[in-house]
Amino acid sequence: VVISACSKNDVIEKLFPGFTRPAHFPEPAYNLANNPITEAGFELGRKLFYEPRLSRNNTISCGSCHIQSSAFTQHGHDVSHGIDDRLTRRNSPPIMNLAWSPAFMWDGGVFDLDLQPIVPITAHEEMDEKTANVIAKLQAHDAYPPLFEKAFGSDQITTANFLKALSQFMLMCVSANSKYDNIVQNVNGVDFTAEEKAGRIVVQQKCGSCHKEPLFTDHSFRNNGIGIGANNDMGRYDVTLNEKDQYKFKVPSLRNLKYTAPYMHDGRFYTLDAVLNHYSGNVQQYANIDPLLKNGIPLTAVEKQQVLAFLNTLNDTDFINNKLLSEQ
Repeated sequence: VVISACSKNDVIEKLFPGFTRPAHFPEPAYNLANNPITEAGFELGRKLFYEPRLSRNNTISCGSCHIQSSAFTQHGHDVSHGIDDRLTRRNSPPIMNLAWSPAFMWDGGVFDLDLQPIVPITAHEEMDEKTANVIAKLQAHDAYPPLFEKAFGSDQITTANFLKALSQFMLMCVSANSKYDNIVQNVNGVDFTAEEKAGRIVVQQKCGSCHKEPLFTDHSFRNNGIGIGANNDMGRYDVTLNEKDQYKFKVPSLRNLKYTAPYMHDGRFYTLDAVLNHYSGNVQQYANIDPLLKNGIPLTAVEKQQVLAFLNTLNDTDFINNKLLSEQ
């Protein structure tokens, strides 16, 4: 059967889901009206996300440190490795549900997703490139001008459209199809086991102030008492220069923890058992320790196992296997 150009485009349009807010999620923080996600824009953003020309020597892409099978983190490294195998200061945070984030990076130093890629592109230890050089390389490449024209109506590549395309890809990295999500949306008649249900109650009571459902983060910055790391990263303080923000870092989501080890901003904990042991008995008391952690988080051995059982319900296998998000 021969499909006409018009009907073929209609079929493709129906296959591309576009951005859809999960019914149990809040309204996004990102202003989608300023950058509507289109199939052409998304596909361009996906190609750019896996494009090594974004780095100085054309070897490192966004996908090098944000690997889909690891929920878009760099699995196996305490801190990320960039160009020329240089060590960064921090563990790669997952690219996941960014449409709901009001600030980005572990210290919240970027407040607009459209600007966030500039940081890794220009950082000496990450991609070590200039944005103008990236635009020039893309403009000189046969494939990119037509793709930009298709997505934005002009084959002249601008920094703004380059960044908007990357945002369109990242905004589509929505993880909302775990066992937990199916249960709270009454999908397929599944339910928590007794242990998972007990674990959810423990998380709600003892962790829920920071890890709020359904995103499992409140996007705040807190000193969680893990102590000064090897590189003396002062976290939020580097952005605000407010002494009260020393060693505060963004509260990460509890989603997809099965795939995102190691944990914390510097990847110091390799297992979730180590994370729970920290909170239950090893919180260091700083002057600006989060008030909720003044006495740590008392957890019995049974409660720890219940928490681990519940956290497993937040793992989204569809997300890490979604071919729409994979390198094409």
